[in-house]
Amino acid sequence: MAIVDNTLLKEYLPEIQGTGIDAELTALISRVETAIARFLSFPEVTQSSTVLGPTLDSHAYTFHLDGPQFMNPSVLQLPVKPVTAIASIHSDPDRQYGSDTLIDATTYTFNKHTGQVFLDPIKATDTFDRSFRAIKAVVTAGYTSSTAPHDLKHAICVWASQIQRNKSAQGRNSISNRGGSITASPKFMPEEVKELLYPFRCFGAVL
Repeated sequence: MAIVDNTLLKEYLPEIQGTGIDAELTALISRVETAIARFLSFPEVTQSSTVLGPTLDSHAYTFHLDGPQFMNPSVLQLPVKPVTAIASIHSDPDRQYGSDTLIDATTYTFNKHTGQVFLDPIKATDTFDRSFRAIKAVVTAGYTSSTAPHDLKHAICVWASQIQRNKSAQGRNSISNRGGSITASPKFMPEEVKELLYPFRCFGAVL
């Protein structure tokens, strides 16, 4: 389910009236949101062993991590944000993740905006182990149409509207018009969109 709909996108494309190309716009939004999710370093989503690509939508993820922050062993950094729910966290160097390695949910808190989990220094009796894939975290992360920030939706619409208007110029750097030539807009992600997206990049994303 996309976080931007046709109604919002059409506010950026006032020349489009009616519902004649709604299916086309829906497909465009899906492709743009996937590209933006990849730019933000969202994890790949799989379904029935099929890799569907990254998505901005709220989704359940299972992460296998090597351990907590190096300088702060009571802080676990998840590779995605925002994190809206944590189903379970296991810490097990033997990678069996049995019930005896489950970290009690009452002994930690998490920051949804940073994707960090903090062991409570008073309540916690377990620790985050540091070993190859020692941590198994099952979490829900991502956005819905109602929770996505306005500037993220704006970035999606700016890029999608540019792509829509550029469809007739694909593969060309200029367009003939009334005996002259018009330089076509760049086909890559606009800098203004990147500036809007940088604050939403996931931990470990390469700038």
